[in-house]
Amino acid sequence: MLAYLVRRLLSNAAVFLLISVGVFLLVRAVPGDPVRMMVNPEHLAAGGPAFAAAKRTELGLDQPVLVRYGIWLRDALGGDLGYSFVSRRPVAEVLGERMGPTVLLMSTALAIGLTLAVAAGTLAAVRRNTAIDYATTVAGLGAISVPSFFLGIAAIYLFSLRLGWVPSSGMSTPGDGGGADILAHLVLPAAVLGLSIAGPFTRYVRAGLLAELGADYVRTAEAKGAGPGRVLIRHALRNALIPLITVVMIYIPQLLAGAVALEQVFAWPGMGQLAVSSIGQLDHPVVIGFAMFVAVLVLVCNLAADLLYAVADPRIGLS
Repeated sequence: MLAYLVRRLLSNAAVFLLISVGVFLLVRAVPGDPVRMMVNPEHLAAGGPAFAAAKRTELGLDQPVLVRYGIWLRDALGGDLGYSFVSRRPVAEVLGERMGPTVLLMSTALAIGLTLAVAAGTLAAVRRNTAIDYATTVAGLGAISVPSFFLGIAAIYLFSLRLGWVPSSGMSTPGDGGGADILAHLVLPAAVLGLSIAGPFTRYVRAGLLAELGADYVRTAEAKGAGPGRVLIRHALRNALIPLITVVMIYIPQLLAGAVALEQVFAWPGMGQLAVSSIGQLDHPVVIGFAMFVAVLVLVCNLAADLLYAVADPRIGLS
């Protein structure tokens, strides 16, 4: 396994390097002038071209793009992602402040989605070709088909505006910020995001469980007198959930993508909201930092999926 891990780390490093080149070049190719976005128009008009040129020199925007990439890569490997054009604060610090709310939203949504998927997928497999199975399939397809931002808007209208059960936006009430208040604000976006991933997870659980229920070892356990509950929980379901490990790890980056959209809908102060605002402000260092965070997340999740699958199922060899 050690040799496999070393090879994967080396290949991931090469992929990371290629991604960083592509992201850097794409961000720098975006139309617009960051200097005009960050400087007061009156100051820009008063100083004229000399003021703009001095600002570009200060930010390093007057250098060739490959030179700027080399400087960025050297600093990034040392943990320095640069400074935000807008706030003039370190990018790592700006992203770090927003990481907590995003992780809280994603982890809660993942727990909700997995709980619903395991329950619904198991019920659909046990009640195969019945009304329950069909209803679960239709609900899962609906959760996959309907965009999460639309579900978010509908949930705000129903549960916040019409029923008034939960807050409609933000992470906390100004002046409060207690645990109960944060939980009340978290319920709606986490439930919507959890529903959006419960659909595909349910299909994987159902398909895996149906395959295991028809396996020889299940019939052997039944022949030895094991009850239906024991066969289902301790044998079939346990093995059916092993492939779900890979699916969950691969879906974590997609979960982040869903969080980016919902953070706009629910005004959740996470990394997604920061990335969208930074794109509009042409804050290149923050955009690049966020994109590289997503790239690292994808690479780490794919590697973790392979390793966890081998640990969960000893029959899987890593070579």
